[in-house]
Amino acid sequence: MWKTIKSLLGSGARGPSDARRLDAGTEAALSASLGALPVGERGWIPLSDARSLFSHMDDQYAFGEMDEEGKAEIASFAAHIEHRSDFDFMPVEGRVYFTRKAP
Repeated sequence: MWKTIKSLLGSGARGPSDARRLDAGTEAALSASLGALPVGERGWIPLSDARSLFSHMDDQYAFGEMDEEGKAEIASFAAHIEHRSDFDFMPVEGRVYFTRKAP
């Protein structure tokens, strides 16, 4: 069945593998990874790493409805002049994607 699904999508389908994994061991490492990301390109980090870096809530609640502080922290980080990026939470994939914006 998996082969059938893959064949329907074709080789031109864009998926999570199109983005590079960024180093999120520390905020400094993530900052360096984002700085190396070309404008318009996206990269990702595991949602668990994003939670460790930016949220004080448990896995189940991180970046959810009640985690205004965590969402504000990651938004501030992404918007920083050195990072200039948009971010998207993808809970089903367990990832947070960052896309570099032009200056």
